[in-house]
Amino acid sequence: MKAEQQFKGKKILVLGLAKSGEAAARLLARLGASVTVNDQKPYEENEQAQALEKEGISVVCGGHPLSLLEQGFNLIVKNPGIPYHNPLIVEAEKRSIPIVTEIEIASRISEAEIVAITGSNGKTTTTTLAVDMLKGSKRDPLVAGNIGTVACAVAEKATAEQLIVMEVSSFQLMGTIHFHPKVAVLLNLFDAHLDYHGTKEHYIKAKKKIFENLGKDDYFVYNADDPIVRELAREAKAQLVPFSTTNSHLEGAYLKHGQLFFKEEPIIHVDDIVLPGSHNLENILAAIAATKLMGAATEQIQHVLKTFSGVKHRLQFVGTKLERRWYNDSKATNILASQKALSAFEQPVILLAGGLDRGNEFDELIPSLRGVKAVVAFGETKHKIAQAAKEAGVKAIQFAERVEDGVLEAYKLSEQSDVILLSPACASWDQYRTFEERGDSFIHAIEKLARSE
Repeated sequence: MKAEQQFKGKKILVLGLAKSGEAAARLLARLGASVTVNDQKPYEENEQAQALEKEGISVVCGGHPLSLLEQGFNLIVKNPGIPYHNPLIVEAEKRSIPIVTEIEIASRISEAEIVAITGSNGKTTTTTLAVDMLKGSKRDPLVAGNIGTVACAVAEKATAEQLIVMEVSSFQLMGTIHFHPKVAVLLNLFDAHLDYHGTKEHYIKAKKKIFENLGKDDYFVYNADDPIVRELAREAKAQLVPFSTTNSHLEGAYLKHGQLFFKEEPIIHVDDIVLPGSHNLENILAAIAATKLMGAATEQIQHVLKTFSGVKHRLQFVGTKLERRWYNDSKATNILASQKALSAFEQPVILLAGGLDRGNEFDELIPSLRGVKAVVAFGETKHKIAQAAKEAGVKAIQFAERVEDGVLEAYKLSEQSDVILLSPACASWDQYRTFEERGDSFIHAIEKLARSE
């Protein structure tokens, strides 16, 4: 761990617990900081806060009182989910108190170089691919961020002989100042999380932070097929490494005559790749570029692509049950993700979609719904989803209260060999705590239905 003295004697407020806040509080206390933890959850119900207090860390629970700021904090480490319009954050900004997320702490202390991956869609798949591709290389890969262990906890133990592959969100990136990966990967940009960021411009500004501190010895891997990303790349001071499925005349990773290349080296033929969906070629090319830059062996990359069938909740093949093929794409929390999932299939699809209503319509989903055999809509957006399906000419549309009910409805609408796909195009928080919980509910409902038939 480098620069261990930078937090010694500093007064630091950790705002919001969850896994990241708890890990950051403990780490900063070990590094000699005077740490106060503030969490919304009442103390009596807050086991994390109680445990931290026993370790000598000051805790304030049950709200976010502005009076806390009278303690003169040097730094605030904010849970990514807490919005910037929170009154305590607003007041802290007025007082010019730096506000960061824990990936900033991770970047400052990590001896291991970081490969950071972000984008509106595909982060988890690309991160998982990159970690697997780097196995067996000169530097052992560690996974961190949204996909794995809290980044600062990984960074605390990482050595210079290792690499950290980190999935990072716009929420996390917004709270960075000196965040400096060796390789930054930007997969795509789509209207997402506008309820948090307010405008698309603010969302893009947060994503840009992944490469803002890079220099000429670093690498920016970017999607040359995405016009917004391509334009942003002009601002990067790092070495540019584009990837593309449409342009084979570039110095990066690309598709040419059915084969994937890195620069001029052939890597693998598309037909040998197990992971379904043309959209995943972009994720694969990004992972190839990032890992080849960091020393991954071509043989290992080939092995991964010939065996990797996807991550859980991201176009995950649940299995063939009741003579139907079931796919769990619960991580599709926006329209673009569901568009790409639907494009992966040629056979008839029964789509389960719906969830949290963020105020948007689903007109952009209509072209992808054309040709869908049936739609089962659930959650807060079920009527909006149904309207989009109707405009797309979908003949069979059913409503369900929750995903579990939707499984039975989808089965009734399907025939032998059909694909039944959960790809909600919405966040899960209207009915489920996480997209993982929603996906698990889908899988359990399939198993229950299969046992009853």
